[in-house]
Amino acid sequence: MNMQRSEFLLLVTLAAAATPPALGQTVAVAAGAASTQEAASIPDLSGTWWHPSLPGFEPPVSGPGPVTNISRRRGVSNYDQLVGDYTNPILKPETAEIVKKFGELSLKGVTFPSPANQCWPEPVPYIYKNFATQIFQHPDRITIIYEQDHEVRHVRLNQPHPAHVTPSWYGDSVAHYEGDTLVIDTLGTRTDRPFPMIDLYGTPYSEKLHVVERYRLLDYEDAKEGLERDAKENQRPPVGIDRNYRGKHLQLQFTVEDPGVFTMPWTATITYGRGSNDWPETVCAENIREYYNNKDSDVPRADKPDF
Repeated sequence: MNMQRSEFLLLVTLAAAATPPALGQTVAVAAGAASTQEAASIPDLSGTWWHPSLPGFEPPVSGPGPVTNISRRRGVSNYDQLVGDYTNPILKPETAEIVKKFGELSLKGVTFPSPANQCWPEPVPYIYKNFATQIFQHPDRITIIYEQDHEVRHVRLNQPHPAHVTPSWYGDSVAHYEGDTLVIDTLGTRTDRPFPMIDLYGTPYSEKLHVVERYRLLDYEDAKEGLERDAKENQRPPVGIDRNYRGKHLQLQFTVEDPGVFTMPWTATITYGRGSNDWPETVCAENIREYYNNKDSDVPRADKPDF
């Protein structure tokens, strides 16, 4: 039986739609597809959002989750002792040993060096430790800034990753909207850097690191579950945030995949609220204090002026 061309094209389209892409697979966007999405349907994620929680990640309700702190104080993570749970099944044996060694240093009172306390760019998802973030939405890109050192991420909209990604501080990030959700896909984070870690427990990553972020707005009643998980895990200093805010919250659900260091993908969330609109000036500067030795460096000093 002869098939009309229009029927054939319809069957091809339906078959393609029925096959979901695998994790990490780049989905080609038809020319002009993004431009046809009505502006009114794109969620307004812009503005200043706050998540003052330490160390930061909200473990998932179930399933593989991030490394958490063994050291607790008043039931929550003890930020003065960052002792990662090296028994977490997401960790390969060699990865677990690294986390264990960092934890042993912290138990001895050593503040080991990290991107944050040594003023280096913070990779995704380490960068979520920042208390405040701002999102700027443009027709062709998303810009995200974080308050410590005003770190900036540039995310291209409706474009694929290049065939050969050039590694960079924050990786190559591309995004698209799925209904009311902004989805960001990041590959190519530099590994040839000091303090290559993705959390405050020293968990390393490899060149295979792949992070998928999903941002969406939630009513307060729907955001409560994430806020409660945050309160059970993290210290929550009253900085910038309005804990009585009952408007829309921004929840980031992210998935981390890195077969170089992890046995499986894992997920976590960050639930942002509103608060101060003032942008804090949190800047790293030259400092003779050695965080990792808890002492000042031995620098040349003059007992009296030489002039």
